[in-house]
Amino acid sequence: MLLNAKKIHGFTLSCLDGEIGTVRDILFDDLRWTVRYLVIETGSWLVGKQVLISPHAITAIDEKGLRIQVNLTKKQIEDSPLLDSDRPVSLQFEEQYYGYYQWPMYWAGPFMWDPVPSLASSKEIRKAANKRKSRDDHHLRSTRHVTGYALMAEDGEVGEVDDFIINDHTWAIEYMLISTGNWWSGKNVLIAPRWTESINWAESKVFVRVSRAVIKESPELASESLISRDYEERLHRHYQHKGYWDDKLPA
Repeated sequence: MLLNAKKIHGFTLSCLDGEIGTVRDILFDDLRWTVRYLVIETGSWLVGKQVLISPHAITAIDEKGLRIQVNLTKKQIEDSPLLDSDRPVSLQFEEQYYGYYQWPMYWAGPFMWDPVPSLASSKEIRKAANKRKSRDDHHLRSTRHVTGYALMAEDGEVGEVDDFIINDHTWAIEYMLISTGNWWSGKNVLIAPRWTESINWAESKVFVRVSRAVIKESPELASESLISRDYEERLHRHYQHKGYWDDKLPA
């Protein structure tokens, strides 16, 4: 199932023994464009701390009831590593966080959710961690902050990022929803992150190696909440990319 990031904002988070708050933001990895954490607003509980929930803990999403269920207790969350609200998520914090829950560290190997166990002695984990430590920019991005980024075609700007479409099975961001209101009134288009040429985080711009005309001629998106597989196939063929769901589609 495909989910809209904006719709998840405000969903209630339910633990095994009650509710703890609502989803305030979504953090994704800018290398694999995969959701790594939901940021939870807990109100008067754990004031001044950021509560992060990994998709590892999510067991169900109730769109009608505006609720996300996790297989954790309030006590488990309270005793987990917590961040001060004004601090970014560091590698050191993530190592402590994943070690606490005994989940495999997603950055340890080449896969979207790496299966390598969380072992401090693992040569692969140390190598991946050192590589991450050497990066100048931060690896996690907020969907709230990236919303509004300009989409730049080969011949100029065509719109801005309005939302993100998330695969609730893999938690990959399959598409960015682009609003083209200033160019083609009423038309929204989808662009997959893997189709982008580059992203300038400092200037808030996403670059694609196609013309404005190609984007304008892409299949019309009737509703971002009803993205059918037929629509996705037409979209991928228009941009001459194979579908993420079927390696047998023409490249």
